[in-house]
Amino acid sequence: MVEASTWAKYERLKQILAELGSAVVAYSAGVDSTLLLYAAREVLGERVIAATGLSDTYPEEEIAEARELAAELGVEHVMVRTEELTDPRYTMNSHQRCYFCKNELYGKLLELARDRGLAHVIDGTNADDLADFRPGLRAARKLGVRSPLQEAGLTKAEIRALSQHFGLRTWDKPAYACLSSRFPYGTPITVEKLRQVAAAERALRELGFRGFRVRHHEEIARLEMQPEDLPRVVELREQIVERLRAAGYRFVTLDLEGYRSGSLNATLAEPVKQAVSGRSR
Repeated sequence: MVEASTWAKYERLKQILAELGSAVVAYSAGVDSTLLLYAAREVLGERVIAATGLSDTYPEEEIAEARELAAELGVEHVMVRTEELTDPRYTMNSHQRCYFCKNELYGKLLELARDRGLAHVIDGTNADDLADFRPGLRAARKLGVRSPLQEAGLTKAEIRALSQHFGLRTWDKPAYACLSSRFPYGTPITVEKLRQVAAAERALRELGFRGFRVRHHEEIARLEMQPEDLPRVVELREQIVERLRAAGYRFVTLDLEGYRSGSLNATLAEPVKQAVSGRSR
């Protein structure tokens, strides 16, 4: 059931979209950007297109799902090649990595918007994200990218509730982040390493797991799994080890704390997080 307060926020979202007039949606096929695309299609009709960055930092499965979902929603979908992996500021993998990624992506989407005569670029940032460590938000603000879900005050839980109501199959999709988030800060990022992580995570998905991360520590794969999946991980340990060794890892370890979104950010001091995200207490 969707609460009345959530419906009020959704109406505010539609009002914001109507005021924008036309837009390119930065589309990742996640729960947030899918609801945003659904609402934008409802309000703006053919004056909206979905655009997804094409890079080795996102696995083929996510790219394919973005294409499928946009088609289901009746929205034109455009793939935009991004070049963050040619930028040493990105590949050195500092705590500002996400800033350089989003700066590249949003820059390309702004070019697309200008070429297509669309007024804005919008993304799926929600109200909860403002309290998280997200350097990419600074790039969005710098380039004038709008975040209608956040502006309407919609939280992740409310977005899931609305998505379920509208029959969007992403309503219970686990949160996802680009493959570069699997590497500890300071570990250089290469195409080969990204493909290694992608192969390892694909192997776990093929075994039926959802909502997990393979953290890359050179020859060690550290698995962050959902707590309820831990018994099954032990049961399938031989298959898991075999498949992840085939992906290129020598050792396969299980993190007993389980899956934590952004767990590698725990290595950063709070003042660094605030400074990079543009937040202050």
